[in-house]
Amino acid sequence: MQDTQQPNHFVFDARGVAKRFRHAAIFGALEQLHRGEVMRFINDHEPLPLLQQISQRYQHQVQIVAVSQQPGEVVFDFSVFPAGADEDEATPPASGGSCGGGGGGCGCSGG
Repeated sequence: MQDTQQPNHFVFDARGVAKRFRHAAIFGALEQLHRGEVMRFINDHEPLPLLQQISQRYQHQVQIVAVSQQPGEVVFDFSVFPAGADEDEATPPASGGSCGGGGGGCGCSGG
């Protein structure tokens, strides 16, 4: 779903996606974004393993920015940059919490 306020922003609300499909669905959505586009990611918990996987998989092609971190709703913007983008622009946020997921989907008890 596209955010009508900004034409190059797309919303991905993971709360409506079955846990075992979340990571694969998120990677698929990220891979459909074009340079300069942003995916606003909404989740019910802070997805640390997912953020680490995105950083490892896409390295400096995806910038991760924490927008909001409220109980039951965390929001991140994933921005796509071309390969070789400045490292300082694509540093993932330092954050606490865990979701115990990884590779095979998020293993959280929440959501």
